[in-house]
Amino acid sequence: MTGLTVLLPPSETKREGGDTGSTLDLGGLSFPELSDERAAVIIAARSVSSEESSARAALKLGPKSIAERFRNLALTTSPTLPAIERYTGVLYDPLDVPGASAAVRDWWSRHVVVQSAMFGPIGAGDLIPAYRLSHDARLGPLRLAAHWPGPSRAALRSRADGLVLDLRSEGYRALGPAEGAVTLRVVSVDGSGRRKALNHWNKTAKGRLVSLLARTDATVGSMDDLADWASQVGVVLERVDGGWDLVAESLQPAAA
Repeated sequence: MTGLTVLLPPSETKREGGDTGSTLDLGGLSFPELSDERAAVIIAARSVSSEESSARAALKLGPKSIAERFRNLALTTSPTLPAIERYTGVLYDPLDVPGASAAVRDWWSRHVVVQSAMFGPIGAGDLIPAYRLSHDARLGPLRLAAHWPGPSRAALRSRADGLVLDLRSEGYRALGPAEGAVTLRVVSVDGSGRRKALNHWNKTAKGRLVSLLARTDATVGSMDDLADWASQVGVVLERVDGGWDLVAESLQPAAA
């Protein structure tokens, strides 16, 4: 990755289906040096998913979601989709992936990395099946919190060159520490100018930001570059107390 690398979390919700002629190829994913670590997680996930009782406990599945354990049993045979298309939800829906042009998809493929609990860091264009696994899942003796950080840190370090913009949630940042990465605080500004950090809806703003970056074919290599780009497209991104605030109201659907 060069210039800009945007790190995203995955999503608990995933689109079903995919290309029936394409199945998971660990060697074909970005960061192929993680193939052994990925294989180990797949084996552990399939093991706990083989029984309803162990799947319910390990994957935190309720009566309405227990069938999601079957996704893990079919990891190597089910159809695949690009990661950017597989994930859905409040961060990914604003990307409007179905309506994205080939150029926009190419931008995501070159600049976006998703920190998956199952596969570690993967590229936005990497072909993956549907699965069920969260960052804090316990797969028998395999603990994701111990399994992923070291290999993921090394993989991200080897590829990043320029600005690393970390938009992941805390749990996924812990699975793949990125040295020197910049995080953004998403805030809402009321009529009196007071700022309030957003929780759930910060994902929507981040999705709109990544959508707009791709759709404007942004060329960014530093935070100064990103701030300049933001001012040109009407996004409010400001340095505050040594960090950076992204004002959610400046990323409305009409802009993104």
